[in-house]
Amino acid sequence: MMNNTLKAVLLTSLLPFAASAADGMSPWYVGGGVGINDYEPNCDQKTMKTCGADDPYAWDVFAGFLFNDYFGVELGYRDLGRAEWVDYANKLNDVGAKGMSLGLVGFLPVADRWSLSAEAGALNYIIYNNKNYGSEYYSDNGVAPYIGVGIGYDLSDNLKLQAKYRRYENLDEEKWNTLSMESNYYGLELSYRFGSKSQPVLPAPVEVVVGDSDNDGVNDDMDQCPNTPSTHKVDAKGCTVYKEIQESFDIEARFDNDSAAVKEASFGDIKDLANFMTQHPNAEVTIAGHASNTGAADYNMKLSERRATAVADVLINKYGISSSRVSSKGYGITKPVINGSSAEANKANRRIEAHVTGTQKVPALK
Repeated sequence: MMNNTLKAVLLTSLLPFAASAADGMSPWYVGGGVGINDYEPNCDQKTMKTCGADDPYAWDVFAGFLFNDYFGVELGYRDLGRAEWVDYANKLNDVGAKGMSLGLVGFLPVADRWSLSAEAGALNYIIYNNKNYGSEYYSDNGVAPYIGVGIGYDLSDNLKLQAKYRRYENLDEEKWNTLSMESNYYGLELSYRFGSKSQPVLPAPVEVVVGDSDNDGVNDDMDQCPNTPSTHKVDAKGCTVYKEIQESFDIEARFDNDSAAVKEASFGDIKDLANFMTQHPNAEVTIAGHASNTGAADYNMKLSERRATAVADVLINKYGISSSRVSSKGYGITKPVINGSSAEANKANRRIEAHVTGTQKVPALK
């Protein structure tokens, strides 16, 4: 048996590694196994006459310590089962071996939850012969080296199931020099590792307070138009809502009788229109010419067209408004302000109007 001093030295040597547990799992584990053991040479002993019925069932219990996820040490107790035979003296030999084991183990992950293992160590064994149904009993002890391989599957973070093969050498009885055997073991092992994997500590959620910097009623994370004046109406994106307006100008154009030449006295109203057009570059204007109900209607229609065109030319050529923004049209006597041909009606109907048809964006206020 392994002496107490050796056990104490082993356990003491493991203490510095106790902090090696990873992810909250303990480095310690325990387990047990069952299997079938085949002694060699089972039927070739020099004193053997006939083979008997074997009891090959073996078992073991163990405790282990992992230095890391790949390497550790195991201490256990193993019973390798029995073998029987009848010797030349017609006596039944009932032989078995058992004892304490100490070995190193290594693990190699190969796939999700799967791993390979290898081990090497020594069995401090007692080998016995319960001879002739117990009438003769003798035993001896020794140290037998062993090696092993296995394949394992992690049933959970704590449970591992392994299929094992071990080879034991030099299971000898040297006191009487009657037994010299090796052994092949095949079995299953279930182990339990203490501890539990720690869950990552997540930072406490930080409540983000979303403000409304420009006080327009739309939070900053949704506001696509920051710094909107607080007096403006805004849409769902925080942008100013504009209203569209139209402007209309009455131009007091002065013409000589039966003439389309614009007099200098009329330039003031045209200049005001030009200034408005300059300030609103998206605006367009239509110059409308009208005539009094005097003379032939066809002639008045053409005269009103010439006068509207003359005002448009002043707007373009004198004040530099783009021709693409200016159009003209004559209406003759078709749209009188005052019906009839009185002096008052003629004066009111002989006119030039400017209709700004573009838009002027004006913020809608709250």
